[in-house]
Amino acid sequence: MLTMSGNEHDWLALKPQEPSPSQCCGGGCKPCIYDVYEKELAQWKRAKAKQDKSLLLMEKKEQSNNSELNPDTFTAFSISSVEQLTEDTYQYRFELPGNSSLCLSLGQHIVLRGAVNGLEVQRAYTPISPGNDEGYFEVLIKHGELLMLASGTGLAPMLPILQSITDDEEDETFVTLVCCFPTFDKIYLKPLLQDLARYWNIRIFYVLSQETSLEQLPWSYQEHTYTGRLDEGLMKTIINSCRRRPFVLICGSSAFNEDMSRYLKAAGIEEDSCFVF
Repeated sequence: MLTMSGNEHDWLALKPQEPSPSQCCGGGCKPCIYDVYEKELAQWKRAKAKQDKSLLLMEKKEQSNNSELNPDTFTAFSISSVEQLTEDTYQYRFELPGNSSLCLSLGQHIVLRGAVNGLEVQRAYTPISPGNDEGYFEVLIKHGELLMLASGTGLAPMLPILQSITDDEEDETFVTLVCCFPTFDKIYLKPLLQDLARYWNIRIFYVLSQETSLEQLPWSYQEHTYTGRLDEGLMKTIINSCRRRPFVLICGSSAFNEDMSRYLKAAGIEEDSCFVF
């Protein structure tokens, strides 16, 4: 009868656990959770061959002390606060060492990994804080429903969030995007927006302030386009069409942001359920 030595048992306890298929988000993340597993397994084999457990501890400490994101490894960050914004939406703030920042460019996302109910999961998120903010970064986790209000170039920060949702087949966040432009011809990125609108959980409305009639618009736009400005009455109509009280993201000029905040308050949306870029 074979028995396992105490030393062998200790090494098996330190061996990385192979991910299950359900732990992979399927979004083509680089690195994938399986890539990270293979790297951690190789590190474990090297340490075991040398019978030196301190090698594993040193590598983990180096990764935790590294404030810069590395595409090949996960870096540990402390959670400084968790704020519940709605029934099923939470805003997490992570600390960055010193005054460092993520330095993300437009369209980039990060991959978060952690244990939920004893199962290690990995998901891609787009930070809601500006990529050059120093000392911290923030993400929204498990949004149930989002309402995005964008004017002109204010559409830009909405797109990475939309694409991170549509890229994750398990993300069932329902999104209503309201795009405000002067005319139909000045709508940015029409093909991309049309592609996004084909997803079951994405609705896109257009509000054209200088158009007086919808008759000249392609028929595919007419049903989801309003003329005039996004005012208090239209805001209430849009909110009432949502399945539940949404968390709202706003991006536009300072005047636009102030108007939207006022209209949302009149519609019963509290200030702590809104985020202004």
